[in-house]
Amino acid sequence: MKVAIVGATKGMGRALARELAARGDALCLLGRDAADLERSAADLRARAPAATIGTGPCDLEDPSGFEAALDTATTQLGGLEAVVVTAGAFATQDALEADPALLARVLTVDFTHTVLLCEAARRRLLASGGGTLCVFSSVAGDRGRKPVVLYGAAKAGLSAYLEGLDHRFHAAGLRTICVKPGFVRTGMTAGLKPPPFAGEPDAVARRVAVAIRRGTPVVYAPAIWRWVMLLIRWLPRWVMRRVGF
Repeated sequence: MKVAIVGATKGMGRALARELAARGDALCLLGRDAADLERSAADLRARAPAATIGTGPCDLEDPSGFEAALDTATTQLGGLEAVVVTAGAFATQDALEADPALLARVLTVDFTHTVLLCEAARRRLLASGGGTLCVFSSVAGDRGRKPVVLYGAAKAGLSAYLEGLDHRFHAAGLRTICVKPGFVRTGMTAGLKPPPFAGEPDAVARRVAVAIRRGTPVVYAPAIWRWVMLLIRWLPRWVMRRVGF
């Protein structure tokens, strides 16, 4: 498969790029730090010498470059069959409440600009007959909760958009995959207290790679989060007001 990945230099994105390269996919890594991209590309070429690995600039804070980034990926790979978006912004609830500028950045990057990128990818994939759009949202968007009111709101919007996209364009050949990670030990979560069922990037990558192959619409990773969030969604509002989860 010919895959463009936005956010493949860190955490779950890096682990997923390694998994896809190992299974023989051709990849174009898209991101804003050229040095990070080249280091990641060199790592993938060392791990999978036969794989095609390209790089190109793409900054989620600058939507004007989205079309050019997809052009780069299409040219380097000789076509485009899948676009994966793992990049995003995160900050704690306390930090977002205290800093309106940071809040505006997180909301914009995690919802508005991610949707704009997805729309550009959706148009391109459908124009060539269809393809796969795989986007990392979060379990934080499954229900409003005290610790992630603001970050969760952005991810809730993103998850709803991806579900609607699946309904609207599935018959036209677009396979939309919404990945909902729970707590995963990455640089993004460094310093936060992990729950007992915290996941690892490599395990998440394996689940997502299988979902991309099968076209699974929604993926919880680690898998236990599907059942955790099912319980959370059914809790009465008066209980949610009292608990800190």
